[in-house]
Amino acid sequence: MAGTRRSDGGRQRTSRRRGASPPAGSRADAAQTVEIGGRRIRITHPDKVLYPSTGTTKGEIIGYYSAIAETMLPHCRDRPATRKRWPDGVGADGRGDVFFQKDLGDTAPEWVRTGRIQHKDHVNAYPLVNDEATLVWLAQLAALEIHVPQWRFDATGEPQPPDRLVFDLDPGEGVSLQQCARIAFLVREVLRGMGLDPVPVTSGSSGIHLYAALDGSQSSDAASAVARELARSLEADHPDEITSSMKRSLRPGRVFIDWSQNNAAKTTVAPYSLRGRIAPTVAAPRSWRELASPHLRQLEFREVLARVARRGDPLAELVARGSDAAPDRLDDYRAKRDARRTPEPVPARGRSRSGSRGGGAARGADDDTEGDRGDAPVFVIQRHEARRLHFDFRLEHDGVLVSWALPKGVPTDPGVNHLAVPTEDHPMAYRHFEGVIPAGEYGAGEVRIWDSGRYALEKWREDEVVVALEGGPGGGLGGTRRYALFRTGREDGAPWMIHLMSEETPHRRLRRGRASAAGEPAAAGPDVPPPMLAVAGAAGALPRLDPAAWAFEMKWDGIRAIARIDVEHCALRSRSGGDLTAAYPELAALPRIVNAEDAVLDGEIVSLGGDGAPSFSRLQQRFGLTAPRDVARARRAAPASYLIFDVLRINGRDCRGLPYRQRRELLTALIDADPGVPAALPEVFAGSGAEAAEASRSLGLEGVVAKRWESPYRSGARTADWRKFPSIATAEFAVIGWRESPSDARGIASLLLAEPAELAMPAHAPDRAGGPDRTADGAAGASPAWHYAGRVGTGFSAAERRAIRARLAPLECARPVAAVPPEARRDAHWVRPELVAEVVAKGRTAGGSLRQPVWRGWRPDKRPGDLDA
Repeated sequence: MAGTRRSDGGRQRTSRRRGASPPAGSRADAAQTVEIGGRRIRITHPDKVLYPSTGTTKGEIIGYYSAIAETMLPHCRDRPATRKRWPDGVGADGRGDVFFQKDLGDTAPEWVRTGRIQHKDHVNAYPLVNDEATLVWLAQLAALEIHVPQWRFDATGEPQPPDRLVFDLDPGEGVSLQQCARIAFLVREVLRGMGLDPVPVTSGSSGIHLYAALDGSQSSDAASAVARELARSLEADHPDEITSSMKRSLRPGRVFIDWSQNNAAKTTVAPYSLRGRIAPTVAAPRSWRELASPHLRQLEFREVLARVARRGDPLAELVARGSDAAPDRLDDYRAKRDARRTPEPVPARGRSRSGSRGGGAARGADDDTEGDRGDAPVFVIQRHEARRLHFDFRLEHDGVLVSWALPKGVPTDPGVNHLAVPTEDHPMAYRHFEGVIPAGEYGAGEVRIWDSGRYALEKWREDEVVVALEGGPGGGLGGTRRYALFRTGREDGAPWMIHLMSEETPHRRLRRGRASAAGEPAAAGPDVPPPMLAVAGAAGALPRLDPAAWAFEMKWDGIRAIARIDVEHCALRSRSGGDLTAAYPELAALPRIVNAEDAVLDGEIVSLGGDGAPSFSRLQQRFGLTAPRDVARARRAAPASYLIFDVLRINGRDCRGLPYRQRRELLTALIDADPGVPAALPEVFAGSGAEAAEASRSLGLEGVVAKRWESPYRSGARTADWRKFPSIATAEFAVIGWRESPSDARGIASLLLAEPAELAMPAHAPDRAGGPDRTADGAAGASPAWHYAGRVGTGFSAAERRAIRARLAPLECARPVAAVPPEARRDAHWVRPELVAEVVAKGRTAGGSLRQPVWRGWRPDKRPGDLDA
């Protein structure tokens, strides 16, 4: 195996057992072999100092990882590991040369287990730190830091939903670790109110991590959304101490609650990992009692080993496995409570009725109330004065009280929804519970019934519940109120919200159920106006725009579409007038979220990637498809969503003459949230242009669009009232030819591009490399209407190269439409300029040719005549 080859020039090798570091004082170039779990690992330079401030050697680091492996591995197992490596040590100032490694590398032993992740344009194989040998091998490579995500691979190698939630509390300049710990207690308070019990970890750097176990029912997007809402809620309550913004300028004097590490693409330093700091500190799990100490500090690796030997692992409960017994709906409830210490009802296992999720009025065996069993199910809303006040919203369903925590209370305004966090099911007897849960117990604090009674069930689905609550005399509801609880996303485990339904809601829904007068779907006919277009903003102009005069929106990486909607139907047109309706059947549900008899909306069709950002390459799979079978297959691989950002007409009223500010207000009232409809109304960014640009970059979006608040909507016009500021240098061109591939007879080597001549740079301007930019050879038939812009030969997969050639074959012609340099004409085939492609490039030569262009995809929503600056 790779780990056993002799490459030490015949020097004697010493075989050592696990847990012991190589001896100090050996020659600097000495190599040894250790055997761990039947794996032999070659150790080089064991006495190399990796932490100069403490003299800590590589041998000691290997010894630490060997000794801590049994405790650390459960927190890393089956998670793809990225590493930060310091081959020459961290340096005397803690700033040594470091590089971040994601892929496995070519020198990995064959026995290292791996997990594969499909990225945007490639597949990476990541090591899985599942055994001590792998951990020691990484230490041998000076991989001081091991970073892992919050999810695992399953036995088949498929990524699973996250099994833990993490918050990274990062103290800004001037904030002590003790102040950071105070914020940790605030986060714990909220999490406990949500049914989660976090464990703190001093990060080994400057801050604190908080981990809480999840049950695997939520997606990474859902967990990240919940974490974000929690961070924002705490920021709103403690604005002088907390920030949830990614802006570094807001962090001095505050603790930054980084919620983003719950994203599936993000990683956090693993518990018990060393840190590449000036001293060999460790991401060390701690107790809450320690966190309250005024002497709290980061711990070094020897201290951590001693603590684990004395106290065990505070994080062990995070990976504890459940019982093999059949699940009981109240198992989670019982696991968090000790009947000897709390006055809450804790029925014995087996006394709850699990049943299916379909029933509405079944009673559980723990329901000891005989005198009030009516036909209607019951509800209770309890005011829970824990460390943080919240309300608990509980509905009888399948013999238990299905429960949500409402951190912001019960909504009283139909226009303001509140976060609703699902918690564990409660026993039916809990609907009568009032009292004080003792300090130190789960949910410690006073519980009082705010209102209770019976409810009429209108809908109970896995992603939506609609009920009419009939409150009791003197209760907080003040009578009968209708509420809808709904998931904010389509995935299982997506965050929930609670909405107070207004009196007109039923009538609005009824209108949507009626057929149109003609009984026919809305048509994307000539009365659908073309969209308004934005000009390219000048470089550096975005930060200077006044937020009082300009609105800032994110620029979405998709295709523009105008939607015409009536009570039952939706029709979609591209900016060039093409009918997109059949290509995106999932958007036929748009009428469900529009509060109007008819409307015309402006928006962007996108397909979200694994990082939650729109992926133009993913959306490419949907382009050009019309056959239902092809559309259905592509829809499964790349589901589409519609992001709405303007309204042109409502109930026959033309809104285009209204200022943008009023159109946004109309749009907010027009669009409902419905988790079953793949559409959203993105918010206008609240902040400066510079902050909007930074947010766009941090979220991996395409850029920013600035819109003047007072601007009308000018259909088909391109005006400076709308300005686009892309974060990546994309450009669009007509394809005028392709060059043959020397290695694939069915593929292409590159595409030849052109742009309208009026947009091109001067044909013979000097190139940066010196001399004139080589252009035309006077090719016969070249048209002055087109200017050659260069060729693109990278960014394609082999399958795309073949598909592109097949697509261009019907367009072949005898001559190029632009003057093409001789070196680009070799092995070229010419086509009529009917298709538009998008590329990203590193600028232009002085003569207008693209520098290092990379293919992004086709633009089926545009025609060559649409190309503009």
